[in-house]
Amino acid sequence: MGNWLAAGAALVAVVVVPPLLTPGGDSGATGQLRGLRVLVPNAPGGGYDITARTAAKAMEDADLLRNAEVFNLPGAGGTVGLGRTVAERGNGKLIMSMGLGVVGSVYTNKAPSSLLDTTPVAKLIEEPDIVVVGAESPYRTLAELVAAWKADPGAVPVGGGSSPGGPDHLAPMLMAKAVGIEPRTVNYIPFDGGGELLASVLGGKVAFGVSGIGEYRDQIEAGTLRVLAVTSADRIPGVDAPTLGESGVDVKFSNWRGIVAPPGISDVDRDRLVGLFTTLHKTAQWQEAVRRNGWTDAFAPGEEFGTFLEEENTRVATVLKDLGLA
Repeated sequence: MGNWLAAGAALVAVVVVPPLLTPGGDSGATGQLRGLRVLVPNAPGGGYDITARTAAKAMEDADLLRNAEVFNLPGAGGTVGLGRTVAERGNGKLIMSMGLGVVGSVYTNKAPSSLLDTTPVAKLIEEPDIVVVGAESPYRTLAELVAAWKADPGAVPVGGGSSPGGPDHLAPMLMAKAVGIEPRTVNYIPFDGGGELLASVLGGKVAFGVSGIGEYRDQIEAGTLRVLAVTSADRIPGVDAPTLGESGVDVKFSNWRGIVAPPGISDVDRDRLVGLFTTLHKTAQWQEAVRRNGWTDAFAPGEEFGTFLEEENTRVATVLKDLGLA
C-alpha cells in the first residue's frame, strides 16, 4: 500500500460565482498570457490554494503572465470546483489547481464528473504528508500515539485537510491498517484544506492531524506544531522527524498536484497552457518555490499527465475498495 495518495468529495450544490470568461486579448507585445483565471477547489490555505498562488506569483515574477486571478470555489472535496470546470467547456482562459485528492472524491461522493472529463495541462509537484500534533500534545513520538490509537481508535480523532477518499484521509487509513486497526473504526474528521485543519490541531480538538508539509512549515519552524513522522520514503530536509517506516509503520505515501483545464478547448489554447507551465517549470522562480515549500519536482506535461491521470483513477478505485471505503 504505498507511495502515492488520493482524494475527496462530490458535486452536490449549485454555486453562484462571477462569470469565468474574461474579455481581452490573450497576450500583449511581450507575449505574456493575460486574463487567466485559476480556480482553487478548496478553501484558502489548503494545498491546492498554496500551489496555485505560488505558481501564479512565479509566473508573474518571471514575466510569463499578467493579470492572473486566483479564486476559491470550495466544496465536496474539490468536486464542486471540478463540476464548474467541466461545465466551462471550451473556455481556454480557465484552469483548475487540483491533486490526487479530487480523484478519490469523485468515487466516494459519486460525483457526476471526473478528472478524465478535463483537459490535462501539467502535473507539477509531489509532496509527502506529515503526522502532526500541537506543541502541547501529550504525544511526543509516533509510538506513543499509535499505542493510544490501538487501545481505543474512536477516542483518538484524526483530522485531515481532505474529505473521505482524499490524500489526508487515505494516509491515516493506510497507517491504521498497517498497525492492525480496522480502517472503518478510525474517527476521521474532515476539513476543507489544511488551513481549516490547523486550528483544530493547535486547539487539541483532534488528537493528531495529517496534511502536506508545505501548508504547515511556518508553524513547525515556530515550534507551535510538532511533527511525529513524515509519510515519504525518505526524511524531509529541515524537518526533524522520522519516516513512518523508521517508526515501525510500513507505509510510504506521497501526494501530487497539477493543473487541468475545461474540456473542449481549442488546440491553440491547450498548447498555450501546456507551454506556459513547461516554461514555468524551467524558471529560477519556480525552482526556488519548490525548494522552499519542501515539494518534489514531478513535472509531466500534457498527454503524459493525461496518461498518469488515467492510471491514478484506476489505482485510487482499487485502494478504496481494498480499504472497504468504496
